[in-house]
Amino acid sequence: MRKTDRYPVEGPNSLWQMYRTISPWKAVRNFICIQISRYTPYLPLKRWIYRRMLGMKVGEQTAFALMVMVDVFFPEKISVGDNTIIGYNTTILTHEYLIKEYRIGEVRIGSNVMIGANTTVLPGVTIGDYAVIGAGSVVHKDVAPHSFVAGNPLQVIRAGGE
Repeated sequence: MRKTDRYPVEGPNSLWQMYRTISPWKAVRNFICIQISRYTPYLPLKRWIYRRMLGMKVGEQTAFALMVMVDVFFPEKISVGDNTIIGYNTTILTHEYLIKEYRIGEVRIGSNVMIGANTTVLPGVTIGDYAVIGAGSVVHKDVAPHSFVAGNPLQVIRAGGE
């Protein structure tokens, strides 16, 4: 099971109640910063925005490709190690709003990780150092260091250490 904190809600679904969990001004500011980052091809600027404007922990020489979408509400819960590549159009979520509850969990991505294009990383997962995530995957559970995983559902192609 992913490591998320669960918060039950009463009344309408939790997405209708999102501004009880986050300031609308923070959401708008984050959205603008993320949209600028998604479209800029200049990697140092992206890293600066993620670190300084959104509070993410981003290592040296880490590269976010075009169109990467980080969590709008809780980007500060994302940490990425050194020399990692986040592929084109990848989505990294730290929240999920459901009908009767919402969940929030940190996403930890190690160093020297390669995440293929169009991957979705769900809240509460850890991706170990030197892991490779195949394009189009849904990362719904932890990935061991040195592993190669891919698919939906996520399958281990090569276990760490092999």
